[in-house]
Amino acid sequence: MKGRHKLASSLVSLVVISLSNLIGLYSGIVAASPRKLDKTVNCEILVVGGGLSGVATAYEGLLAGRKVCLTEITDWLGGQISSQGTSALDERPTQRRRQFYPRGYLELRNRIERKYGKLNPGDCWVSESCFLPGDGHTILTEMLEDAEKKGKGKLEWFPNTVIKDLEIIPSTKQGSGELISGAIAIQHQPAPGTPPHNTFTLSQIIEDAYSYQNSSWFTKNIIRLVPQNSKGNFPQWYVVDTSETGEIVALADVPYRLGIDPLFHLEPSAASSENYPYCTQGFTYTFAMEATNEPQPQKMPLFYSQYAPYFSYELPRLANFDLVFTYRRIWSPQTGKPAISGGIKFSAPTPGDISMQNWTWGNDYRPGTGEDNLVYTRQQLQATGQLQPGGWMGGLRTETLRKGEENALAYYYWLVAGTTDSQLGEGVKQQQKNNRLMSGLNSPMGTVHGLSKYPYIREGRRIIGRPSWGQPGGFTIWETDISRRNYKDKYYRQILTAEAYRRLQATLASWKAGSVIMGKKSPEAVIPRTRSTIFPDSVGIGHYALDIHPCMEKSPPEVPGNRELPGERRGAGEAYPFQIPLRAMIPQKIDNLLIAGKSIATSHIAAAAYRVHSFEWSAGAAAGTTAAFALKNHVVPYELVDDLPQPEPKLSTLQGLLEKNNNPTAFPNTSMFNQSWDSWR
Repeated sequence: MKGRHKLASSLVSLVVISLSNLIGLYSGIVAASPRKLDKTVNCEILVVGGGLSGVATAYEGLLAGRKVCLTEITDWLGGQISSQGTSALDERPTQRRRQFYPRGYLELRNRIERKYGKLNPGDCWVSESCFLPGDGHTILTEMLEDAEKKGKGKLEWFPNTVIKDLEIIPSTKQGSGELISGAIAIQHQPAPGTPPHNTFTLSQIIEDAYSYQNSSWFTKNIIRLVPQNSKGNFPQWYVVDTSETGEIVALADVPYRLGIDPLFHLEPSAASSENYPYCTQGFTYTFAMEATNEPQPQKMPLFYSQYAPYFSYELPRLANFDLVFTYRRIWSPQTGKPAISGGIKFSAPTPGDISMQNWTWGNDYRPGTGEDNLVYTRQQLQATGQLQPGGWMGGLRTETLRKGEENALAYYYWLVAGTTDSQLGEGVKQQQKNNRLMSGLNSPMGTVHGLSKYPYIREGRRIIGRPSWGQPGGFTIWETDISRRNYKDKYYRQILTAEAYRRLQATLASWKAGSVIMGKKSPEAVIPRTRSTIFPDSVGIGHYALDIHPCMEKSPPEVPGNRELPGERRGAGEAYPFQIPLRAMIPQKIDNLLIAGKSIATSHIAAAAYRVHSFEWSAGAAAGTTAAFALKNHVVPYELVDDLPQPEPKLSTLQGLLEKNNNPTAFPNTSMFNQSWDSWR
């Protein structure tokens, strides 16, 4: 045992010095044919991904009395609030003031408050609730245990597990698509005599995790997940993709989008005239740092000079270390003196305070070209053999993960010892050596290296829904469905064709659209609606700004003088409170697959709002409820919406069930007859 700890300690030192020195450890691992199954597990609802959407799906499935199987690549539940380290709840003031959230999300907030005696133990200023990531995992685990008991369901929890392959068959129901009849999972455990989980970074273990064969570091269990009952004309189980990047979406090869959508009247702020799949929002390896009484030794990583040209406080009003430190402070044992900087009030850091870092011109890593994009396109998946049977390796570029890890460690060093600033110039950045990077299995991130177990993912693959009334090419939530932007701005008259501009204004004219399209009403005479689109099939809610972390123009992102892709921030801005339509959760081709979390059918710009904590929970609650409802009522989800805009009685029953269970499908006083939603902030 002592030798094992000594080995782990040695590896930590190497990781901090240079991740690149260790990345070769797993090079050359390739997918192999599956060996004999270790076990078969029956499920009624298979949830792939243990983030907030996955937990919410499982929570509602268990309360409905169903057997739920839940897989997660890390060993923590919670995604954003735990394994990804962003344990600072992103919320909007009006929704927060009214406490208008799904029941499970409210329970999460209440349990956080009970745990610490207050909702904001970090006294951060970005949110009303900043807390330790490990506690997020513990609270969610307890919530699922309680839901299992209360609903008399059963949970099969598979940490450190990935889905490697799918079994897909034709549906027995005439006129239907295909069905997922089974899934092959790989669960990995440290091999005897090797360091424990969370010693190595994701980039170092991800290829091993997706390989069937045991390795020098991991022993594997091969698990087949199948329906609890295989008889009948209707699906006997549902698979819900709540993964961070849409892994099942890619593996099942259903139609999806990736990156920037082409400029047209429903996505008028798009930065490209054609689809550009390589530009997804930046991803972030978070880390925790602690304020100390005395200066700490700060060792410069060997790769620091490579990434230093990128780092910046970004704006003059943010150029204050104490402001940045307290932005997402997740633990504060004592309240510091009142302070103000850039018009922002906060309490000054005190020794023992712990800050989680998530900064755009810091540990955000923002690749934007075909040479370095993180989430592989379908063409790249084909070229790398990942769409072949047994070829799936997670669909991510390992090299980019590694560089994101290095970038994060370099950013920590810049915060405490750097003196440059890529956007604000010399003389702005001061050293702050009374801080230390928190690392070790008992640290806030629960890792030996100190980085989050998984990067915070803002955007992955987004499905294209089934053809629907008004959208024959496939249902999508577009920018104009939720944005508060002024589309009378002269920019839109200049960038769009006259016909596209007319169609844009017609879209915003609501029920007067026909007169604009037919030329009876001038686009300039349109009084735009002041609300988001009302969806008749809404099964959940969300509210957040269109918060875009743009990709960089050149490769690699850290190259000196690089800039954000021009036009990417144009779509950013405030949004109206919005809904989650069921059509956005139903993919093409596969009848027993539902999508929750960030892979629902949104455009690139709309996705910037459909990604935060409470939305993820609401989408998961809708998915879990819909799956349980479909099983009970022998109905396939697409049948609930295929006759829209005509009345759908079973859809109404589902929506009534959601509302009865305190999982709202609309915000108060936000009907189409109320044209004034400006009070929602």
